[in-house]
Formats: sequence, C-alpha cells, structure tokens
Amino acid sequence: MHRDTEILRAGYPDHDSSGPFLNGPQFSATYVAPGEPSQHRYTYGRTGNPTWSAWENALGAIDGGEAVAFASGMAATAAVFGTVLRPGDVLVLPSDSYYTTRLVASGWLDSIGIKTRFAPTRDSAQMHELDGARLLWIETPSNPLLEVSDIELLVRAAHTHGVLVACDNTTATGYLQHPLRLGADFVMASDTKGLTGHSDLLLGHVSTKDPARAEALRTWRTQHGAIPGPMEVWLAHRALATLAVRNTRQCETALKLANTLSGDKSVNAVHYPGLASHPGHDIARRQMDNFGSVVSFDLSARARAETFLRALHLVREATSFGGVHSTAERRARWGGDAISEGFVRFSCGLESADDLVADVKAALAKS
Repeated sequence: MHRDTEILRAGYPDHDSSGPFLNGPQFSATYVAPGEPSQHRYTYGRTGNPTWSAWENALGAIDGGEAVAFASGMAATAAVFGTVLRPGDVLVLPSDSYYTTRLVASGWLDSIGIKTRFAPTRDSAQMHELDGARLLWIETPSNPLLEVSDIELLVRAAHTHGVLVACDNTTATGYLQHPLRLGADFVMASDTKGLTGHSDLLLGHVSTKDPARAEALRTWRTQHGAIPGPMEVWLAHRALATLAVRNTRQCETALKLANTLSGDKSVNAVHYPGLASHPGHDIARRQMDNFGSVVSFDLSARARAETFLRALHLVREATSFGGVHSTAERRARWGGDAISEGFVRFSCGLESADDLVADVKAALAKS
C-alpha cells in the first residue's frame, strides 16, 4: 500500500466499522471506572483520552514508532530532556537549532547541572562533541538557516559512543524525513507547523521504537500535565488527511521560489536544501523525500527586508511556518540567531506558485 494511502487511513476506524469516518473529540475529565483502575484504559483526563489514542496511532504510522502527544513542540522537547538527562549528564546541541531549545539548555538544564556542548549543524559537526555525552539532539533542516546534517552518520557515531539520539523533525515533517528509520532513538516535532498545516493549533509529539521510553514519556506527560486538548488533537487528525497533497504542493512551490530568488542579483543569499548549490543538498537528497516548504534568503539590511514584507500582497507577515497560507518574516526581529538584520524566512503555502513568485518578484523590485 502506498504511504499516502496509509496516512489517509491512519488512526481511523476500520473501513467496515459503522459510524463516522473519524470519531469526534472526546471531552471528558472523568471516566466511569469502577473497581481496579488497571482494568480500565481511561480513568482520568490527564492520563488518557481516546481522541489522543487515535491521533497517536496515526503519528506512529507516519514515524514508524510509538507516538506520545504533547501540548506543544516545546513540551515534547522538554519531555525528552526530562526523561533522558540527569544532573552531570552532557547534551550535544546544534548551535543553530531552534532558539527556544537553546534557551531551555542554557536555562533549566544548566540550572540543574546538565552541561550542553554546541556545534553547528553543517558538516555534521556535532559528531566531534560526543565523547562522554548522554544525548545528541539533531535538528535538520535547521530553523531558520536550513542547514542539513547527516542523520545516519551522526547516529552511527553517537551509538558508538553510547549516546542516545533525538531528532527535531519539525521543518521536514514525518512525511518528508524518517529519523527513526535512519536509527534515531527519538523523533520529535512541533505539530503546530507543517504536519497539521492550518496555523490554528499548538501541538507536539515524540515517537520512539522503544516501549519503555514511550512509557517514560507518557509518565512525564501525566505527572507534568503537558497534555494536549482533545479539540486540538481532533483538528490535527482531521488535517492529517491532506498532509501528502499539502506537502507535495508546498515543496514544488518552494523549489520554484528558491530558483527564482537564486537568479535575482539583488538577493544576497538563498538557503534551500533543494538547490544544488546548497552545501547540504546531497545529504538532503539522500535522506529526505522532498525538501520542505520553507525558503530563507538574505536581503542584507533591515530596512530592505521590512520594505519587501510590506510590499507583499499574497503573503502574511507572521512567525511560524508550514501553513496553507504563505507567511514570511524578518527573522532577526526575535534575536538569538546568527543571521543578518535582513534575513527573511518564507513559508510557502498553497497559493498558485506562479502567483506567489510574481508577488515576491514585485515586492523585491519595490524594496
């Protein structure tokens, strides 16, 4: 069966079951559960929910492991850190990873005695920092620079040193990249972005092939209260049905936009793994099914980037990415990343590629 068909059916009732295609969200804090709690799958709203279960079955089918849903991507990240790391441990983190992940490392983890070593994503430089480490955290393609590391190479190096590997798969999504298949111990994603793709909810998840690690993640979720809402989970599951068509269209548009930007002499640099000129292109071509919906480029100066963003007609100026509506932002406005003041992160939606490219070209001409 084609993977697109599997995703469409993932987590749904059997085709011969009567009733709705996808059961509605289950709103319940309390379940009727007489006698021994161990005899009941659902006993209390913080420990389980049938809407979560269907969503996690779907996520597990996509990732190739056992999935645990969380209230946000950062809740999922914190759960991996919290279940794996102990005071005195060493975490190896990309120096160009998502800024809030780095803030957690320099804040909470540092305060409880966990040391973090930083190395760039490019050239898989993290493999030189593994000696004595407990966990290697990979993010590829990275956000917002879209650097690429070799997951399989890093996993081999890490496991040789007895180091566990977690991969932030948010930018690629589980549709385009398969870290568990490449040997990672955990795959994490912010489902807020490309996986659900409608810019209307916050969710995250972690998948693993190890049942004991999955159970530890569920225990963390229950005890820390990092639980998703059933309505958000149901909306996410409903959105999953269009994942294949959304991602395919967005990747096609992103490549067309990246090629257009690369041919414009007024653009200082273009970052997109689908370009042959990208330093990680060969690795991305090998480990990704496609190159993603995000294109980053450098207009050098803050004023020019802001003029460009104001001149766009089809593109909303907003943070986050992966939605069906195209968005863009001057990423340096948030701080924390080694990028220029004119660096733009652009997320391609489902508008006509020709219309979107024309809008970008017209805005560049005015900037």
